[in-house]
Formats: sequence, C-alpha cells, structure tokens
Amino acid sequence: MSDVSREPRAIIPFLQPFYDVVGPLAWPIVRIAAGWNMIVHGYAKILRGMEKQAEMLAHDGLNFGIWFAQFLTVVELGGGIFISLGLLTRFWAAALAIELGYITFVIYWHNGFSWTSRGYEYTLMWGLICLAIALRGGGPYSLDRLIRREL
Repeated sequence: MSDVSREPRAIIPFLQPFYDVVGPLAWPIVRIAAGWNMIVHGYAKILRGMEKQAEMLAHDGLNFGIWFAQFLTVVELGGGIFISLGLLTRFWAAALAIELGYITFVIYWHNGFSWTSRGYEYTLMWGLICLAIALRGGGPYSLDRLIRREL
C-alpha cells in the first residue's frame, strides 16, 4: 500500500513554504464553516419560537411536537458550536450528519436536486461535510487536540 499521508510537491517550488503554513488551516476552515452554518440554523429556530418551529416541522411531515423542535435546536445550535470549537467533534458531526441525511432522503429527495425547488442539494452537501468531519475528527487546531481526547 502506498503512503497516502505524503503530500505532493508543489509544481511551483517557491510556493511550498506558503502551502506548508496554510495547509493545516484547511481543516479548521471546513469545520468552522460547517459549524457556523448549523449555528445559524439552530439560532433561527430559537428566534422563530418552538411552537412555530414545531408547526413548520409538522408541515414537512415531522409532526412530533415541541420536544422535537427543541431537540433539533440543540443538535443544530449546540452541534454547530461544538464543531466550530472542535470539541466532541465526532459526536456532534455524526448527529448532524444523521439529521441532514434524514432531511435529505426523507423530506427533500422527492423534490429533486435543486435547492431552489426545495430539493436536496443543500442538505446533502452539508450532510456529507458533517459526515467527513465525523470521520476525520477535530483535526489540528481543535479543542479535542488540545485536551488530547476525542471520541
């Protein structure tokens, strides 16, 4: 088996020092982007109110009441914060990947791909990113790495 951890050499050699510095920043950028997206969606649920959020979920076929709206708010807002910080990253990213997978395949799949017609494009993309984060973990520059523990 080949060594997949070895990075390819830069085609333009004088850029290699730059890539060596910024390369480790790529994963935290992905983590923070995914986390921020989830924070915004979770916070919107708080602003909307749990009763209104439960009504909206019921309209989409998820008539589980206010407790479910609260649960999703915690997963999205809390998960977004924890993923952004890189703390308990795998747990929260997996929880969000499961939520987004359900939304993708159960709620939006029948609408087709495009998000402009309530399709699954957006939820599939963020779900796959959360799945990748769950598989990879917090990576460099995460609180998981700082405390030397992760799931």
